[in-house]
Amino acid sequence: MVAELGNFALILALCLALIQSVLPLVGAGTGSLRLMRTGRFLASGQFVFLAIAYGVLTWAFLASDFSVRYVASHSSLAQPTMYKVTAVWGGHEGSLLLWVLLLGAWGLAVARFSRSLPREMLARVLAVMGMISVAFIAFTVFTSNPFDRIVPGPMDGRGMNPLLQDPGMILHPPLLYMGYVGTAVVFALAMAALMGGRLDAAWARWSRPWTTVAWVFLTLGIAMGSWWAYYELGWGGWWFWDPVENASFLPWLTATALLHSLAVSEKRGGLKVWTLMLAIITFALTVLGAFIVRSGVITSVHAFATDPDRGVFLLAMLAATLLGSLTLYAWRAPRVGLGGGFHWLSRESLLLANNVLLTVAFAAVFIGTLYPLVLDAFGLGKISVGPPYFDTVFAPLMLPLLLLMGLGPTVMWKQSSPAEVVRQLRWVLLASIVAGGLWPLTLGAWRPLTALSLMLGSWIVFTAALDIRKRLVGRQPLATRLRRVLRPSFLGMHLAHVGLAMVVVAIAMVNTYEVERDVRMQPGETSSAAGFDFTLLRMEEVRGPNYDADQAVVTVTRDGRPVATLLPQRRYYDTQPQNPMHQASLHRAATRDVYVSLGERLVGDAWSFRLYYKPYMAWMWSGALLLALGGLLAACDKRYRLAKRRERAPGPAVEVNREVTAS
Repeated sequence: MVAELGNFALILALCLALIQSVLPLVGAGTGSLRLMRTGRFLASGQFVFLAIAYGVLTWAFLASDFSVRYVASHSSLAQPTMYKVTAVWGGHEGSLLLWVLLLGAWGLAVARFSRSLPREMLARVLAVMGMISVAFIAFTVFTSNPFDRIVPGPMDGRGMNPLLQDPGMILHPPLLYMGYVGTAVVFALAMAALMGGRLDAAWARWSRPWTTVAWVFLTLGIAMGSWWAYYELGWGGWWFWDPVENASFLPWLTATALLHSLAVSEKRGGLKVWTLMLAIITFALTVLGAFIVRSGVITSVHAFATDPDRGVFLLAMLAATLLGSLTLYAWRAPRVGLGGGFHWLSRESLLLANNVLLTVAFAAVFIGTLYPLVLDAFGLGKISVGPPYFDTVFAPLMLPLLLLMGLGPTVMWKQSSPAEVVRQLRWVLLASIVAGGLWPLTLGAWRPLTALSLMLGSWIVFTAALDIRKRLVGRQPLATRLRRVLRPSFLGMHLAHVGLAMVVVAIAMVNTYEVERDVRMQPGETSSAAGFDFTLLRMEEVRGPNYDADQAVVTVTRDGRPVATLLPQRRYYDTQPQNPMHQASLHRAATRDVYVSLGERLVGDAWSFRLYYKPYMAWMWSGALLLALGGLLAACDKRYRLAKRRERAPGPAVEVNREVTAS
């Protein structure tokens, strides 16, 4: 009866979410303090029952209870314990349960850490969170219940998808879902602001930490998925513009724009209406992503389900989200106002240009992702929109965005002098041009687009260094100057910008200078790629915990000096031996990866291999980590906590819409 206990807990969580979506909202409308307070207790209770349901499903996997249909479909007796735990979210039903658990955790965090919000605002935020929980928990209970039984249960299960039996999948889904679900908090804050008519600098200040934390998790989730695809799929790719990859990238683009527009709303009281729209779009895109992944409209290694009925439910959820939020937006947004004006050369204008470019980039990816699906749905034919389209349309939009990233921190709020900006940046621009022009020569052929990308990456790093130097120079005590540099929001901004510069450098280098060779080798033979010699010493058979594998022992040398011994495998899992999996083997260094993937057996002792040389791939993952670290530092800035204490202090309630100059 343990599975039934989990199902019962899930239903109780749904009931609490229903009550949470009504009582706090009624309390905010009537001024009832008692009803408003129920939101916090209901959010806590909802999380407790969701945690019980998730714990029960995890126990079913660990106990190999194959009478539970979901367990029988995604686990087996020989499956390692680590992958039994990760198999809980390895399929549609379990991943959806993880989704609602994390949604409950975000609701609990809002109830616990947002007590400084005005009571009416907090009540409305929790009510909107309750409505979102109702939709997703109902979807789980009625269409995707992970506790459905099989009677009688099989003696052994089918096992987890071999592609997902990898350490990268331990972190990728939880991180990505934390980012997805975190956008619900931003959406709830926007809806609460529209309901209450309070959209000022204080609202932006409350929203920024939640938005930043959600963006950090989304960044880490996307990076982890990219890293997993790079080494696990065996084809050396880190991004293929797959529709499911785009499903996570689309809200990342709009969330990035939202972060920057919130800065303008907080500091200068501008872009308020646009900021609200970005909050709505970002959350709607996460629902759209769930539809793409779980409706069966696409076939992908990342997709979870192929059930059109579930797709109809998600499509209805997306329609309800957009209809309700946009109706409220159309009714209340005109009262918000547009905010103050600003000069063409000011930080506000550059952040506005940043938003425009990110929005156009989002539109380009959105069209490229959905256009083939729409054509197919209406029977107008099948087309494929792949990397050539996205590379042609998306890349040119990113180049001016990188230029703005370096320029933005040097420009003042409200108005800057063009002559002063030129005076400050002329040597930085010259150094960036020199670095971008000479850097490609270290790897061989010179390409204009590569040089331009490297110049812009250098530009971001050099302007960040210039901004830090400006804060360190002065007559104030050294401790004071250091505190100005080490302030989390300032340091976080520049770390994130430098992280993106590293990602840009990696993309430019890999796309231009990577080497890929398909070769045939048998023991004792040597093949070469990018100046490295690969020698196949022997083939051997190895036994894993739940698979057999053919393993190649390949030594890598350069100019006669040993570099590494690589062990690529071709695995045959016990439960799915007809679907062999490739496990690539890599040797990483600061400025390059050497990568070997084992293919099929050919005639006699010969095997097919794919050899790769990938320059600067480590910069890709390091840059993503710096992006996330920068966001985390910005979210932890104590100014948010101090501001909240001031707003909570007794005194007459006032609308905060002050002009704050750059510190």
